[in-house]
Amino acid sequence: MITSLNNSKIKHLIQLQTKTRFRKDNRQFIVEGIKMFMELPPKLHLQTYISESFHARCPKEIKEKIAGKPYECVSDKLFKEVSDTQSPQGIMAVVRMPEYAFEELFLNDRPTFMILESLQDPGNLGTIIRTAEGAGVTGVILNRDSVDIYNPKVIRSTMGSIYRVPFIYSESLSETIKKLKSHDVKLYAAHLDGKRYYFEENYTSACGFMIGNEANGLSDSLTLLADDMIRLPMSGQVDSLNAAVAASILMYEVKKQRLV
Repeated sequence: MITSLNNSKIKHLIQLQTKTRFRKDNRQFIVEGIKMFMELPPKLHLQTYISESFHARCPKEIKEKIAGKPYECVSDKLFKEVSDTQSPQGIMAVVRMPEYAFEELFLNDRPTFMILESLQDPGNLGTIIRTAEGAGVTGVILNRDSVDIYNPKVIRSTMGSIYRVPFIYSESLSETIKKLKSHDVKLYAAHLDGKRYYFEENYTSACGFMIGNEANGLSDSLTLLADDMIRLPMSGQVDSLNAAVAASILMYEVKKQRLV
């Protein structure tokens, strides 16, 4: 049983939990909790850590999943120190980062994309990824100024969708947008100056939505690349919604139109 913070494996875990650069350099990240562990694809599963008390009452399905896989037992006190959650469930895993090519975002002949510019809130990004899976979005595209998708708070917010929603970080969103257009993807900017409401557009063909930074919105340079600007109707003194809420409304409008 591991009991010391000075253990090399524990130091590795802490670095993965807290350092974006360390995660990128090692191409690894951490998932925590029973649900995230049970949905973990075997090809991405590298190492498991189980708390002392959880090990004593380990459910059958957990035992079956870790059979033949390397795992370490960690004292309860140390596990809580390493965990990124207030009430850890007693299991975490080191996971290999999946990698996607641009072409892999086109999963069908009517793809839907979420293009996120400089999104900063981990909860927003995680919620968008989870909603993207539910709404059938085929790809999420982020710029390098956006929050790290492997931030523990993002991972938790995805509730497992991180394993199943293809995504890429773009070195240049403007160039990526041009590539999307070359594939006949119509792009919409969610913008306060939009002339039409989002539900007045037709999304039955390949399309994508551009969502901007929580504080500053979409940059002018990207807005100019959109085919159209759209907005959500607002009442009262509210002029905009949380980025994840707005993105969710747009994603489900696409799904609704394609179900008709």
